[in-house]
Amino acid sequence: MEKNKESPIVYIFSAYAGDVEKNTALAKRYCRLAMEYGVIPIAPHLLFPQFLSEGRERELAIYMDLRVLDHCDELWVCGDVITKGMKAELEHALKRGMPVTFIEEEELHVCD
Repeated sequence: MEKNKESPIVYIFSAYAGDVEKNTALAKRYCRLAMEYGVIPIAPHLLFPQFLSEGRERELAIYMDLRVLDHCDELWVCGDVITKGMKAELEHALKRGMPVTFIEEEELHVCD
């Protein structure tokens, strides 16, 4: 990635729930792919579970996700799964008129 003040900040949007270990690994790879495309990736679902309880603090996590999303330039929808929790973030981005890009899992092979 070339360092550039104009590099867009991209919210990386992928599944977390379900197979958390697999989904975490995929999210990391999506972030790497984004970086290689020259953008700055932000993936709150890699950070917030480090100190928030998914079960007890779900609403707080979604609120925090949306606040972070407000500071991003784009949303990348990564993978084929959009969970119930992800729908709120996607709707929020669309209401703001934020550019949304869909990245399929096959694109991760660019980094391999």
